[in-house]
Amino acid sequence: MYQHEEFSNDAAGRPLKITLILVLIIMVAEIIGGIISNSLGLISDAGHMLTDALSLGLSLFAINLARRPATPTRTFGYYRAEIMAALANGSILILVSAFIFYEAYRRFTKLPAVKSPLMLVIAIIGLIANLIGLFLLRRGSRNSINVRAAFWHVIGDTLSSFGVIIAAVIIYFTKWYIADPILAVVIGIVILWGAIRIVRESANILLESVPEHAEMEKVTAAVKSIPGVKDLHDVHIWTITSGIYALSAHVSIDDQMVSQSCDILTQINGVLAENYNITHTTLQLECESCPTGLVCNLPRADRR
Repeated sequence: MYQHEEFSNDAAGRPLKITLILVLIIMVAEIIGGIISNSLGLISDAGHMLTDALSLGLSLFAINLARRPATPTRTFGYYRAEIMAALANGSILILVSAFIFYEAYRRFTKLPAVKSPLMLVIAIIGLIANLIGLFLLRRGSRNSINVRAAFWHVIGDTLSSFGVIIAAVIIYFTKWYIADPILAVVIGIVILWGAIRIVRESANILLESVPEHAEMEKVTAAVKSIPGVKDLHDVHIWTITSGIYALSAHVSIDDQMVSQSCDILTQINGVLAENYNITHTTLQLECESCPTGLVCNLPRADRR
């Protein structure tokens, strides 16, 4: 748990803040440039930048909230705040892509003239800023779904800026203004694809689905292969937040001394942590001679 908190606050917090500042600066530039040049590509990208700023701010808020310790009423602390932020960000991205599709449809029916030189300059500046943001968030996106959602926002912006550059060049040399709405549709598809993945992953965590890397059959087989374990049932595996996985189960073992049972628990926890990164476990031991789990028929020294 400590490693997760340290990573979230130190490795992700500062890059998110820097990226947020870059996004706000470029957003203002693209709004002004899009209005002056009459480019839907720039205006769409500026709208996406606005949602990026909101999502980055939400991610920062969630990371700070997740730092709070557990309480008697919130025994897992506020780790799920990161997942809720990721779900909100993914939902916003879906709405952004829908807006882009709508605006592109309007442009297809009536193509306005676009001032490509200004469009090109603003897009190049935006591309440079987005590449810096991607570099800053790249590491954090591997370990946190919350940072990954913000990372996808910036990926969408990077592709937008790159596409706007291509469209600006095409419009400048060919006057083919339809390239602008076509670009917007491509950007919208990419954004929608990433958003659906984020929403699906967030929803799976909130629904406490089994993590993809910990298949129930394989986990059960690994635990049952431990000497002394006869059966594993009533198994539940879920994700608390990115990188923190939990398991609860009933373990049937041979009738034996408590000290031997503790050794089995240690082996089970070792297998789960090493092979499946499951570090939070709740295991109830059972044996055939103790159907209620309260009384065991173990040899006592005074009966010898």
